[in-house]
Amino acid sequence: MSTIKVLHVIARMNVGGTARYVGELVKEIPQSALATGFVQGAEIEDHITSELRIYRIKHLGRRISIFNDFKAWLELSALVKDLQPEIIHTHTFKAGVIGRLIRGNHKNVHTFHGHLFGDKSFGYLEKRILIIVERFLARRTDLLISVGNRVGHELRAVGIGQNQIWTSISPGVSPLPEIDKTVARERLGLDPNHLLVGWMARMTGVKNPHLMLEVARYMPETKFVMAGGGDLLEDIKKLAPANVQVIGWTDASLFWSAVDIAVSSSDNEGMPVALIEAQLAGVPVVATDVGSSSEVVRDKVSGFIVKTSRTELVSAIRTLVNTPELLITFANSARMFSRDRFNHKLMTELHLSAYEKLT
Repeated sequence: MSTIKVLHVIARMNVGGTARYVGELVKEIPQSALATGFVQGAEIEDHITSELRIYRIKHLGRRISIFNDFKAWLELSALVKDLQPEIIHTHTFKAGVIGRLIRGNHKNVHTFHGHLFGDKSFGYLEKRILIIVERFLARRTDLLISVGNRVGHELRAVGIGQNQIWTSISPGVSPLPEIDKTVARERLGLDPNHLLVGWMARMTGVKNPHLMLEVARYMPETKFVMAGGGDLLEDIKKLAPANVQVIGWTDASLFWSAVDIAVSSSDNEGMPVALIEAQLAGVPVVATDVGSSSEVVRDKVSGFIVKTSRTELVSAIRTLVNTPELLITFANSARMFSRDRFNHKLMTELHLSAYEKLT
């Protein structure tokens, strides 16, 4: 059993794959604790925080604020001085900046749960600044981790951590409770009779929910359901065509038990946990080829990996809708592959091994 003291740092634990990845690490590895701020705006905090040894950093959050971020650095510095961790393990950009600027006798580990290169809300100049900052911070980091191999390759390709030690560690994901399809649809208020195509993510620009609406407009004969909250939720509700039901945040086990096909229309991803959960539930996936999505979904085996285009998404979804036997084959493959590849024991063992090599 590990006795290494690790302090994980993340700006906020909003509902999603990153929060679950971090939360499971803190739960599974002894002597681990979490320092985090608070969710903001329309976001909801992941329930896993109630199970963790957690320290709140009052001024830490997603929004950029020189004053608040400096205050957060002071608060985190005081916590580090008090706890004396052997490793500070930061996650995502904001926490990565603040955490890696704290001096001490600890080692620095940083995990990239994705990157912003494909995020259309960031301009060229903003992305260049982010790359310069990450190059600088990488030199202050003893170990860099990417959640998928492709994410790591893309970061190194722009000069981030080229001479540093890297490893890739996939998330460990537990199968969700399976619920009878009829019961799940009744609880969610969904159509009980027709095949359902499901989309579940934060409704924000990088997840491109508007592209999902475009796809649905070109498939009026097919029923779609979109779940998730975020800054675009109300906009998506107003624009949704008649064949799309928008239900907001909901329980993932109910959702994946209710739908027949999962779709991701994202412009940018790390290694999407929602798609792993879908496959563990036996739901085939159609996903855009961004980040490490192609490491989650085996193309033409457990689903389809396509370009970020309405035409390709429509074609792939129609293939599954119109070929019931393929839908069943992909569903079985999805379940088996995900159970073998994405498990907590492996994720925990790989992190422990990485920590031990540093100390």
